[in-house]
Amino acid sequence: MSAPRHRPVTVLGLGAMGRALAGALLAAGHPTTVWNRSPERSAALAGAGADVAGSAAEAVAAGDLVVVCLLDDDVTRRVLEQAAPALAGRTVVNLTNGTPAQAHRLAEWVTARDARYVDGGIMAVPFMIGQPGAFVLYSGAEDAFLDWRDTLAAFGDVHWLGADPGRAAVHDLALLAAMYGMFGGFLHATAMVRAAGTPAGQFAPMVTGWLTAMLGELPALAAAVDSGEHDADGSSLRMQAASFGNLLAACRDLGVDAGLMRPVRDLLDEAVARGHGEEGLSALVGLLHDDAGRPA
Repeated sequence: MSAPRHRPVTVLGLGAMGRALAGALLAAGHPTTVWNRSPERSAALAGAGADVAGSAAEAVAAGDLVVVCLLDDDVTRRVLEQAAPALAGRTVVNLTNGTPAQAHRLAEWVTARDARYVDGGIMAVPFMIGQPGAFVLYSGAEDAFLDWRDTLAAFGDVHWLGADPGRAAVHDLALLAAMYGMFGGFLHATAMVRAAGTPAGQFAPMVTGWLTAMLGELPALAAAVDSGEHDADGSSLRMQAASFGNLLAACRDLGVDAGLMRPVRDLLDEAVARGHGEEGLSALVGLLHDDAGRPA
């Protein structure tokens, strides 16, 4: 059963993201208490109707739902320790970026204090919170998630990943890895064409079209990874490894650091050396991680 709309909520941490989360809760009509180590960050939220707590313990005591969005896991643990006596009976939703192992440890610590724990990963930047396109990953105590699902929807679309508290963190970080890989590739490519005299703004539409077309290949790559059938479809790893040297040579000639690209060449070469030369790109996943859960 969903939580009543007007149960009180608390937000710990008022960085750019924390302020956006608190603002979304206020806009959705939730009585909201906020706390931050630097009190001046609460001024605008106070003007919008938030109650400003003088301590983390006071803030936690004021809310049935405690949303945490702080710098890192160490700060989160220290802040919650200050409020430990007030945690009993409450739901903690931790939206601080962290690792699966950190989520497991914090879930155990929170649960030992008679509170429920849900971990989350925010897939948005602050200005997107509460807007179309924002979504948040959640995992942990399912009963707590279901109780507060409607409230959490104020931040963006909700994606439930299961009872393992670490699943939201691993999916969050994996999505970030895909993003950084894409941006890293774009920045490297831009450095190359700029070295040849092409402005970044002129090149960007070409990259956008190319990457958009390539994104259509992801479902087939995923199916190949899951099935283990790594058909090359005319572009084998052996062929790609042979031609990749041209990319590195061009970088050298242009005076562009190839540090982002060399690991890709090394992975292609390793795949060929290990007998995967006639397979497709999907086979590279097996070199990064094997089915036994260990780095390959």
